[in-house]
Amino acid sequence: MSIFNDKIVLVTGGTGSFGNKFTEILTREYNPKKIRIFSRGELLQLEMRNSFNDERLRFFIGDVRDKNRLNRAMSDVDIVIHAAALKQVPTCEYNPIEAVHTNIEGAVNVIDAAIDNSVEKVMSLSTDKAVHPVNLYGATKMVAEKLFVQANTYSRHRKTKFSVVRYGNVVGSRGSVIPLFKEQAKLGEITITDKRMTRFWITLEQGVRFVIGSLEQMKGGEIFIPKIPSMKITNLATVAAPGAKLKEIGIRAGEKLHEVLITEDESRHAKEFPDFFIIEPEHAFWGKTNYRNGNVLPEGFRYSSETNDKWLSHDELKSIVDSM
Repeated sequence: MSIFNDKIVLVTGGTGSFGNKFTEILTREYNPKKIRIFSRGELLQLEMRNSFNDERLRFFIGDVRDKNRLNRAMSDVDIVIHAAALKQVPTCEYNPIEAVHTNIEGAVNVIDAAIDNSVEKVMSLSTDKAVHPVNLYGATKMVAEKLFVQANTYSRHRKTKFSVVRYGNVVGSRGSVIPLFKEQAKLGEITITDKRMTRFWITLEQGVRFVIGSLEQMKGGEIFIPKIPSMKITNLATVAAPGAKLKEIGIRAGEKLHEVLITEDESRHAKEFPDFFIIEPEHAFWGKTNYRNGNVLPEGFRYSSETNDKWLSHDELKSIVDSM
C-alpha cells in the first residue's frame, strides 16, 4: 500500500515546476485524499487548477514566511513536501535579507507548523549549491538542510519525521539554460561563462520520483542523494546550437566551475546504494542500525560533477534539448 493512499499531502511552492510534475504523477499513479498547493501567486494557482481540473486539489494562497497561514494550511496534513524557496542566484545576491526570510526563516516556520500539527513526514528539497556554498542561495539552503535534520530532535516525542533530498540542476525547470541557448542560437553565438564547467543533471520527472521513493523509506534525519549523470556545458551548448560560435564571458559572481553533492567529510557518515547515497545525521536521535545494508564509502570519497563516472552522451543531451 502506498504511503499516499487516502492521505492529505501539502506542497509548499506547489505551483512551481516540481509542484506541477509532482501533482501530475501523484494524481495519475496514486490515490491521495487531498493535495494542498501552498503558494503566493493566484494566477499560477488558477492556471494549475484549470490544467488539472481535479477535485482532490486544494489551493492555499500563502507565504512560508507567514507561520500562522502555514499552521492553518497544515491542519490534518499527513505529508509535506517543502519546495518553496527563492532560488535565483542573482536575485538572492541582490536581495540577501529577503532570501534569508524565505529560505531560512520560512524553513523554521515549516518545521514548527509540521510539529504542531503532528504531520507524519516532511521532505525538504535542497540543492548541490548547499555544498561548500559560494553564493547566498547555497548558504541559505545549507542552513535549511541543517534545520530539517536537527528538527528530528525537537519532534522525538511526537510522530513527525524530517528528511532532505539533495540533487543537481533540473532539466526543464524555470531558469534552465537550455531555452537561453536556443534563443541565442538564432543569432549564431552562444555565451558560456567557462568552457571547463560541468554540472550534475536530473530530469524533473526523475527528481519527483526520487522524492517519492525517498519519502517511502525515510527514517527521519537523513539526506538522500541520487546517482545522476554529469554533462559539460560546452557539450550542451553544441547540441543546443549546432554550428554556433561559443563565446566565453567569464564566471559570474557566486558561480562554481563544478558542483559537489557529497563532500569528503560527509562521506565518512554516508552509505552507498545501487541508485543513491544517504548521508546519515551525526546526532543522538539517529538509529545506528538504520540502512545496515548500505555500503560504507571509501576514505576521501567526493561526489563531484567533474569526477563523476556517469556522463550524458551526445544522443541523451540531444533528446533532452529536443524535448524542450
